[in-house]
Amino acid sequence: MSGSRPYRGRLAPSPTGHLHLGHARTFWTAQQRAEEQGGVLVLRNEDLDRQRCKPEFAAAMLEDLRWFGLRWQEGPDIGGPFAPYVQSERMAGYRAAFHQLRTAGLIYPCRCSRQDVLRALQAPHQGEDEPVYPGTCRPPQAQPVSDTAAAQATSWRFRVLDGCRVEFMDGHFGPQSFQAGTDFGDFVVWRHDDLPAYHLAVTVDDAAMGITEVVRGADLLRSTARQLLLFAALGHPAPRYYHCPLMTDERGVRLAKRHDALSLRTLRQQGATPEALRKGWDVEGAC
Repeated sequence: MSGSRPYRGRLAPSPTGHLHLGHARTFWTAQQRAEEQGGVLVLRNEDLDRQRCKPEFAAAMLEDLRWFGLRWQEGPDIGGPFAPYVQSERMAGYRAAFHQLRTAGLIYPCRCSRQDVLRALQAPHQGEDEPVYPGTCRPPQAQPVSDTAAAQATSWRFRVLDGCRVEFMDGHFGPQSFQAGTDFGDFVVWRHDDLPAYHLAVTVDDAAMGITEVVRGADLLRSTARQLLLFAALGHPAPRYYHCPLMTDERGVRLAKRHDALSLRTLRQQGATPEALRKGWDVEGAC
């Protein structure tokens, strides 16, 4: 993991809608942890979803974060030594990592859609996490892929070693352990629309920007297992992780961008103040 490197944390929102109170609480925790370590906080605009990311949401994101009291030392609005801080402008790094993995024989082309994967599974899949891949397109052994086979791919998957168990210490939830084949399987690193998948993009960016701790929501605990495998495969030191409990509405449903009534923009228009919204968050950390 990150060892004794100077602390560098990050905020990594996606401009696919207005940020809600759950985002704010996690980001506030990230800021607190950076300040406690005398470190740097980086803002990165994760805008690779071409269909859902909108310029107006990116502008609102910056405005709402500043209104809430969040401050960063590097970002798309102020620059920094690891610019650009917008993912759609960082494609060269993602392609280089993709070719590194392909040359090493660690990924393979896949023609399965998400629906193909779901149909192949015997048990129904619930939730937003990537379903465990049944191995339909998986070659019998890891090997470099020919150009002919590559041309037939709709996506590319990272080959997870059979029986692989990924363990790490989470800063909030403590020891974590995930088993390949049960908790996760071979996962997509390059998408059908010729863009890097989330796991590859954030791994490449966190490594390139020298991030030493990732603070994010508990829904991404399983994603951390996949990303730790990518850090190792690409030869980069991994950051530490601190996952925050998810904020829910009055019915116990976790907040999402569709919860417009709890978006920072709506709360602000209703007269709420950042101080009132943050009340109690500074005790034992925002999470």
